[in-house]
Amino acid sequence: MTLQFTWDHTVHYVNDLDAAIATFADHGLRAFRGGSHTLWGTWNALAYFGLTYHEFLAIEHRPAAEAEDPRNVVVADAVRLLPDHEVLSRVALRTNAIDEAHRWLTSQGLSTGPIVDGKRRNPQGEWIEWRMFLVSGDDQGLAYPFVIQWKGSDDERLAQLTQAGLLEPHPVGPVTLDAAVFSVRDPRAVANHWSHLFGWPAPSSHFEVPVADKAFRFQSGSDNALVRLEFSAPPPLGGTSFRLGGGEYRVVRQGAKG
Repeated sequence: MTLQFTWDHTVHYVNDLDAAIATFADHGLRAFRGGSHTLWGTWNALAYFGLTYHEFLAIEHRPAAEAEDPRNVVVADAVRLLPDHEVLSRVALRTNAIDEAHRWLTSQGLSTGPIVDGKRRNPQGEWIEWRMFLVSGDDQGLAYPFVIQWKGSDDERLAQLTQAGLLEPHPVGPVTLDAAVFSVRDPRAVANHWSHLFGWPAPSSHFEVPVADKAFRFQSGSDNALVRLEFSAPPPLGGTSFRLGGGEYRVVRQGAKG
């Protein structure tokens, strides 16, 4: 089996899940309550775009979140940033071989945490299960992705999500999630480094890295962070942009170049 990394989801820290859901609804996008990570003290809301989805993550129980192992950088960042900074955070990469992925990234000098089992109950009361590991540190200030492997194959998960009604069309119509845009001091260096780490094609002259049918784009800036998600959608959403806290969501008309 050839080791693969694909874009699984993106995290946006928010204080109020229902307010985030309402903001998406105002723009014709469907988001809904996910569930609680009881041991972490967090809970989420989700918006699906095929198997790649978007996660709004909030603190449900701050004492539990503050007591979580600080190596859990996803929770540690939520505690550090909220309530003052509702920002886009890390991307998660889905792999088909998490043990091999852990060995590879560790061999490249990354500070990888242990592989841990995770689960939460969905609104139907069913357990959603996965394995994951977190990566501490950063590449020139930009936090590394974390890595996840879901229980079952992509095809099985796609069937389960469809059966559960989670992949219903967005109210505005068909929407695709196309790109994540990162603002970094040295776009060329970061794009080349991530391409090497995750086995992706070499970046374009515009520092865009193909990730299956999507892309990670690195642009010059001082944020050293994920700053924008880009979508394609039909009118009236296509050709608009909106913000939620510190995160930007830009939508181009389907068929137009982003």
